Amino acid sequence: MSKGTLFWRYVAAIAITVFFLFPIYWLFIISFKTPDEIFSFPPKWYPGQIHFGNYAVLFKDGDAVTVWNSLVVAGVSTVLAMILGTLCAYSIARFRTGGENLANWIISQRMVPPIAIVFPVFLMYVKLGLVDTYIGIILLYTAFNLPYVIWMMRGYIQDVPKALEESALVDGCTRWQVIWKVVFPMCRAGLLATAIFTFIFAWNEFLFALVLTRTEVTTYTVQVTHYFGGQSNFWAKISAMSVLGTLPVFIAVAFMQKYLVRGISLGAVKG
Repeated sequence: MSKGTLFWRYVAAIAITVFFLFPIYWLFIISFKTPDEIFSFPPKWYPGQIHFGNYAVLFKDGDAVTVWNSLVVAGVSTVLAMILGTLCAYSIARFRTGGENLANWIISQRMVPPIAIVFPVFLMYVKLGLVDTYIGIILLYTAFNLPYVIWMMRGYIQDVPKALEESALVDGCTRWQVIWKVVFPMCRAGLLATAIFTFIFAWNEFLFALVLTRTEVTTYTVQVTHYFGGQSNFWAKISAMSVLGTLPVFIAVAFMQKYLVRGISLGAVKG
């Protein structure tokens, strides 16, 4: 490859990177601008002085609590989905529970459009008194993400040699000890990768949160829509809330990047 070709490839790669990162940069930088700087023309590419007032307003008005609501709902539902889904996946992978086609049927449930079931779910939640409650939204997110967890973990568990589990059983381990001491360590990368994606799915979910929450457990995805109005949009709040809502996912992916890449490259795409 000639130096000229390599040079233009680098130029193209840098241009593409800038193109996709610019909206993120612009959103981030707006959150530190004053109202005059936000609406200035020509636009200012960076604030004259770092301004934290937009974030202070979110905490003062109580809007920032919606990020905490999202963290609780996404975090708890992810833990529940991972525990229940991994055990179910182990049963399917090792004991062929439900036959050969159960796993395919389970993942098909994840493909159901949320808009098709949100109204019946809402009516059921009204009857049960679960609207605008942590329990209600956590249960729903857990159920909605279970098929994905089961499907992914089934593939990872199938990659663990049965001989290791049989050796542990011969040495006196119970089935629960085999799962904890053999299967989990062998599937650690897959577990973390699946947990990250499950958390992101729950964190970014909008439709169920919009219909099933009111004021007590409003998530940040719903809160952001409150800043869009018919006459004007509160761009300062939109940008600040978006940055707050992006940080947990960014931090999780940054710290788990090694496991995320390894987990994706494992055998979870098996049929």
